[in-house]
Amino acid sequence: MSLSGALMNAFSGLKATSRGAAIVSTNIANATTESYGRRSLALSSASAGTIGGVRIDGVVRHTDPALVSDRRVSDSSLGWADSMLAFASRLEATVGETGSPGSLTDLVTAFENALVTGAANPASTQRLETIATSADDVAEKLNVLSNFVQDERVTADTAISKQVQTLNDTMVRLEEINNDVVKSGTTGADISSLLDERARLLDSVSDIVPLRVIGRENNTVAVYTQGGAVLLDGKTFEVGFSKTNAISPYMTMAAGDLSGLTLDGVAVSSRNGGQLSGGTLGAAFELRDVTSVERQAQLDGIARDLIDRLGPGGPDTTLGAGDPGLFTDEGLAFDPLQETGIAQRIQLNSLVAPGSGGSWRLRDGLGALTQGEVGDSTILTAISAALEEQVAPGSASLDAIPSSFMNQISDFASDVVGERVRAENRHVFSLSQNTNLKEAELAKGVDTDFEIQNLMEIEQLYTANAKVMQTVDELLERLMSI
Repeated sequence: MSLSGALMNAFSGLKATSRGAAIVSTNIANATTESYGRRSLALSSASAGTIGGVRIDGVVRHTDPALVSDRRVSDSSLGWADSMLAFASRLEATVGETGSPGSLTDLVTAFENALVTGAANPASTQRLETIATSADDVAEKLNVLSNFVQDERVTADTAISKQVQTLNDTMVRLEEINNDVVKSGTTGADISSLLDERARLLDSVSDIVPLRVIGRENNTVAVYTQGGAVLLDGKTFEVGFSKTNAISPYMTMAAGDLSGLTLDGVAVSSRNGGQLSGGTLGAAFELRDVTSVERQAQLDGIARDLIDRLGPGGPDTTLGAGDPGLFTDEGLAFDPLQETGIAQRIQLNSLVAPGSGGSWRLRDGLGALTQGEVGDSTILTAISAALEEQVAPGSASLDAIPSSFMNQISDFASDVVGERVRAENRHVFSLSQNTNLKEAELAKGVDTDFEIQNLMEIEQLYTANAKVMQTVDELLERLMSI
């Protein structure tokens, strides 16, 4: 080998080791950076006549596409579980723990106890006021719970709007990256940073919908959902949604009151199992259109049961048909055809409102014109009996099983707790699965010990090539001195 050939070999080796050292340094610096793919230098032997050396073929970005795909699907499952658990926990907190002050069961128990105490001494205005206050507390608690459910529907609707916007913006950016990758590929530039940014963007929306990423020519990608919706394939496909600022119990997507989703202007299913379901976006639709609607129906059934038990034909014999009972629909008699939203509208009859001076009507009847015998506890006792009576509820939203009013309340509270426990179990499973996949992904990422070993080897190779150049330089000097 000639001296010039040796010099060229050593020079190419120095270039390769310098580039390799820079790549190893980048790997170590980004060891904990999410969506970063470990790099390595692709090398091959170069030969031109009698001159050899090392040729840099490019930078290789190492990932496991199957593992990344599974982890992204797991991200969406965890997003769904997170959303459902958060709602179940908030509802449980609003209902209150059984026996705790201010809980639904505690307020109903206080109402029943106040009736028993009042019946023992019906002449006591203080005890009658306590009955009125406790009855008003029950109605207000039902109002609070119903308002909470509708607020949650508004929150879900707002979340849908934000997630759709995020999804659309991300797909636009991914389309731009696809174009940049193609341009960089034609010039031979390193596209690893672009691929990292693409992976980061995909990860940023992987909790919204379960993604399926398909490789296309020139290192570009197409993005579909697991349900088959096209989000990006050559061009972006815009997801459409119209936000609703205020939602009432009557409003549903089926009736056209609330927006669903469109894909490039074509309506797509927004229900669980649809093309865009499975992540936080699907969970928001589930909460807005299914779970919250079912909870509202249960609350309406409970409110109706309370109104029916203490209305005309019930314990108060002074009431005529069509008269508002002890509990009213915003002051009016309840119409069974207007059950939807009654939990939001139920109120204590203003004739016996706390502080109104009319609490004596609890003892003598809402239809009484004047006070009767102060020691007569007949109506108070009958109200207690009506609440304890085992009757089938008039609402189709409740189980058609004879039950007392307290049993209806207890069943609802237990169901709320049970749903939170089930949501928690689903969340624990999804979190465990997601954590395991992330750990497996990290295990195939940057290993700092391995990178430091590489760096030491690169240092040795650099020293060896530098030594060759030094030796060639010494030989050339000796030849020049002859």
